[in-house]
Amino acid sequence: MSLVPSLTEAVAVSAPGVLVGVTDWCTHPADLGGAARVGGTKNPDLAAVTALRPDLVIANEEENRQPDLDALRAAGLNVLVTEIRTLDQAFAELARVLDACGVHARPRWLDEAEAAWASVGAAVEPYDPPRTAVVPIWRRPWMVLGRDTFAGDLLARLGVRNLYGDHPERYPRVPLEELNAAAPDLVVLPDEPYRFTADDGPEAFPGAAAALVDGRHLTWYGPSLVTAPRSLAAALRAAHR
Repeated sequence: MSLVPSLTEAVAVSAPGVLVGVTDWCTHPADLGGAARVGGTKNPDLAAVTALRPDLVIANEEENRQPDLDALRAAGLNVLVTEIRTLDQAFAELARVLDACGVHARPRWLDEAEAAWASVGAAVEPYDPPRTAVVPIWRRPWMVLGRDTFAGDLLARLGVRNLYGDHPERYPRVPLEELNAAAPDLVVLPDEPYRFTADDGPEAFPGAAAALVDGRHLTWYGPSLVTAPRSLAAALRAAHR
C-alpha cells in the first residue's frame, strides 16, 4: 500500500501487481492494476486502508499526516515512513522502500537516474554562475519553496539558487510584493501542486524571467528522476520575460 504518488510509481514499475492500494493522486504508471483507491495523501480513508490489510504501508513525513500514520499503526499495520529532502536522500530511501517491498535486485531505472544526475555539468549544463529564483508552489496565498526541500536541492544542482532557501520555514507564505522585491533572476513555476501556466503566474513577476517546469520532474522521486535533469534544464533555459 502506498500513500505517496512518487513511491507508488517507483514500486509499481519495479514490482508490478504488488500494490493493493494507492491514493487518488497516484497517476503513474498509468496502469496500476487492481489497486484500490483510498483517498488523498492528506486525507486517506483509514478504514479502507485497514480493511485491505496490507503487509506494509509506505508513507512520507511531508506528504502524509502523523495522526493518520499513528492511527494505521494503532490498527496493527506496519508503516514505513520516508524522509526525502535531498536527491541523495531520495536515492537511499528509494532503495530502502524497494527492498522492503521485496525488490531485492536493484532496478535499472534507479541506476539510470543516478547516472542522469551525475551527468549534470557534462551532458546537462547547469547555470554558471548560478541564477537566483523564487519558486512558488501556490497562490492565494502565495507560498514558495523555503529551506531544506527536495525540489530546492534539484534546482541547486542545475545552478538555480532559491532566494528563500534559508527561510526558517520549508514552505513559507510570502506576500507577492516581497517576492518581487527580492529581485529574482527567475521565477520557477511548476504545474503542481498549483497548476501554474503561461497565463496564470508569470504576469505576477514582471521583473523576472518565467520558467514553466513539469512539477513531476521537480518534486517526484522515482523513475521520473531519469529524465528530470534534461527536462528541468531545458525549461529553465527556455525561461522568458
